[in-house]
Order: sequence, then C-alpha cells, then structure tokens
Amino acid sequence: MSTTAVSPAPAHDDTGKRTLLVGSVMLATLMQALDTTIANVALPDMQGSLSATQDQVSWVLTSYIVAAAILTPVTGWLAGRLGRRRLLIIAVSGFTVASLLCGIASGIGEMVMFRILQGVFGASLVPISQSLLLDAFPKEKHGAAMAMWGMGIMVGPILGPPLGGFLTQNYSWHWVFLINLPIGILALVGIMASVKKDVVQERKLDGIGLGLLALGIGALQLFLDRGQSEDWFGSVEIQIEAALAFLALYMYGLWWWRKRDHALLDLGLLKNANFAVGCALIFVVGIVLFATLALLPPYLSTLMNYPVLTIGLVLAPRGVGTMFSMMVVGRLLGRIDARWPILVGMALMVFSLHGMTQFGPNASMHSIVWLGVVQGMGLGLVFVPISTVAYATLEPHQRTEAAGLFSLVRNIGSSVGISVVMTMLSRAMQVNHAEIGSRIPAFGAETTLLPAAMDPSTATGLAMLNAEVNRQAAAIGYLNDFKLMMLLTLVSMPLVLLMRGGKAPSGGNNAGADAAAAH
Repeated sequence: MSTTAVSPAPAHDDTGKRTLLVGSVMLATLMQALDTTIANVALPDMQGSLSATQDQVSWVLTSYIVAAAILTPVTGWLAGRLGRRRLLIIAVSGFTVASLLCGIASGIGEMVMFRILQGVFGASLVPISQSLLLDAFPKEKHGAAMAMWGMGIMVGPILGPPLGGFLTQNYSWHWVFLINLPIGILALVGIMASVKKDVVQERKLDGIGLGLLALGIGALQLFLDRGQSEDWFGSVEIQIEAALAFLALYMYGLWWWRKRDHALLDLGLLKNANFAVGCALIFVVGIVLFATLALLPPYLSTLMNYPVLTIGLVLAPRGVGTMFSMMVVGRLLGRIDARWPILVGMALMVFSLHGMTQFGPNASMHSIVWLGVVQGMGLGLVFVPISTVAYATLEPHQRTEAAGLFSLVRNIGSSVGISVVMTMLSRAMQVNHAEIGSRIPAFGAETTLLPAAMDPSTATGLAMLNAEVNRQAAAIGYLNDFKLMMLLTLVSMPLVLLMRGGKAPSGGNNAGADAAAAH
C-alpha cells in the first residue's frame, strides 16, 4: 500500500494558533465550496456581457468542475512533494488570483481559461484542510473538528445561489468572483501564521497513473455534465467520453494492482471497511445535496414564479438547519455511537424528500422552508459522523490521500445526482405532456385548466392550455426526482450498520474515533 509522504503535523498545543488555523482553513474551504454553485445564477448575465452562446457559457461551470475533479486525486502526491503548508499556501494564493482574473475577464475564452485555473488550485483546498484539522486536534475531538470543517463544505453550496443572486442583481456578475479576494487574503494570512511546516519526503510521480486518472475522471465529468444537453448516447461526443472514462479508469485499476506501492492514488484504502462504507454514504450525500439544490431553484422559478432573491431566502434556512445539527452532533460524538446520528440524519432526509413528493405545482412557502430545514438538519447529522468514522481506522499518514479520494467520491456523487435528476426531469416533462395532452379532450379538462372566460379553441386559449400542461408535466417530473432520491437514501441506510468504531471505549468527552484497533 502506498502512503502519502508527509509526516503528520505535531499537535497544536497553542490554543490561539489552533483557533487561527481552524478559522483560516474554514475560510479556504468555504471559498472553494461557494464557487461550486455561486456562479450558476449569474450565467444569463455573463452570457450577454461576454457575447457567448448558451452552450459556450455553460463551460463556465463545466471547466471548473472538470479541472477540480482531475486534480483532486493528485493532492496526496503534491502534499508529499511540497508539504501541506506550502501546498495550501499555493492553492489559496492561486485560487484567489484566478478569482480576480475571472472577475475582470472580458471574453468567454478568458473566462473558461481562468475557471480552469480556479479548479486546478481549488482541488487541493478541501482534502488538505480536512487533513490538517484532523492532525491539529486530538483524536477524541475529531468529531468537533469535522463539524467545524463540514460547515464550509455543506453550507457553502447552499448559500452560493442566494449570495450569487444578490450580488448579480444589486451589483454585477463580476462580484460573484471578486468576493473571493478578501476571503482568500484573510485565509492566506491566517494559514501562513498558524500552519506548521511538514517534513517533506520524496515520492516519485506516477506519470502513467496520473495520465489514466486524468483521462478517466475528466472524460467521466464531461460525460455527466454534457450528457443531457447532447442527448446522451445519441451523441458521438458522449459515446467517446463514456468509452474513454470506462477504459481509462479500468486500466488504472489494473495499473494500481501491479504498482500498488508506487501508484498515484491508493485504491487499497477502500479495503478499510469504515472508509469504504464512508465513501459509499458520502456518495449518496453528494447526490441528495447537490441534486436537490439543482432542482429547487428552477422549481421555485418556473412553477411558483419566485424571483431570484425570494428563492435565495426560501433556500437559506436549509443552511441554518445544517449548521445547527453539525454543532449538536459534534458535541455528541464520543458520548453515543456515531452510527445513531447517521441513521437519524438519513431518516430525516427520507422524511423531507417524502414531503417534497407531495409538493405539486402550488406548494406553500411554509412547507418548502420547513422541509428544507429538516433536510439540512439531516445532512448535517450524516456528514459529520461519516467524515469522522471514515478516518477512525486509518493511519495518520494516510489521511491526506484518503481525504482526496473522499472528496473525489463526493464530487462524482454530486455530478451523477445532478445528471440523473435533470435527465429524468426533461424526459418526464416530454412523456407527461403527451400523456396529459391526450387525455384533455376525453375528460373535458380544458374547462378546469383555463380561466372560465377563456375559450380553449382560440390561439390565446391554446397557448395558455399548453403552458398549463407543461406546468403540470414539470411538476410530476420534479416529484418523481424527489421520490428517486428518497428511495436511494432509504436503501442506503443498512450500509451504516457495516461501520465500526463508532464510540470511544472510555472517557467522558471522547469523540468516538478511538476504536481504530477494532479494525
């Protein structure tokens, strides 16, 4: 089994420095997490300002996601060669400068290039931050550390759309990127003052492994991101991307089997039961979190006719629920078996998604906010224990590489979730429109779908009738997506029982990760 060539940082005895470290890495994590969703609502404004087509402006999102996905598995090797402190400084500095360049870009080509740079530098921020926090705190406080770290990971994507909408509407789309400047500078100063140097050891670069992973992950992300717009396997581009993804990742598996001691990304980490189950569960969390965030804004916009700022205000309480549950569960870990909050959190997710299947085309704002808070609480209860127990039976020197793989799995889960639900929504709208339309004449439904004074035989009446059928068809599609995510979460719950080491054997405040010997 290959190992990350970084000696774990000594425990930070200085409480002030540790507090500064926590604040700094949380800022860096929040900055990266925000940028996964903050630019989404600004795309229409960017399209006009940059003189881009809709397909071209979509690369503003795609380029960032693909670049980050390709570079995430390299984090362990880079940390070994450069040291985590130096790598984190480079990553934060590069991300901040790339954000400035995105904010002043004058053409779509420049924007895509600078977004690629953002993805390249941002790829290391999440796994390095997680690894540093695990080493900065004693094992009995890992639950609390993961709760603080998780707030940036989970709350960032939730706050991205409302913050992006506010900045775009009140200032301009440029501030969607320029807002990273003060955050990045503060994070950089704090990191330089609080993070200690690592003992760097040489580790040879696995060039073949890097090439196979870059090709496989890049092709997979393009396949998932562009599949819906290109009609999936009806497109030669998607066929090529799917074939490249499968072949490259399969060949990397064979390559790792032959070069286990020197491979770039150690797949042997998945032999650890806790870590493997943790990756499976975080894959589901990635699907539910990002797929729901992808569905709710267009649902509220197209069916409920909410303006952008109202959508942001309606979705923001989800983040409040997540932060609250993370703070609570961070204190509970070690006093209770970590599997209980995971199961309770997944049950809350199932409950909220079941409630969303009852929305229809005219859901009340109260129910949307309430179920969003419940789902946010569930996600928080799940994320922190998974992020703690998944590393409980790993050696300290494996944490950086494991964090990279953990982040990669979560990102792929989010991409899979968004692709699946948006594809299902699009196809359901077409099928449901045809089904509803074929039944209108038989039941005389046009009299209930249109205002009483509107004649359905006129051009205006037909247009209004078609719009209402579209609305009803879309509502059914959204509800089917919520039901799919509910069932996925439900069938994943038994996996929690396979996890071990959920509670410390002794000590009142122990955080439950001390059962490493159980493995």
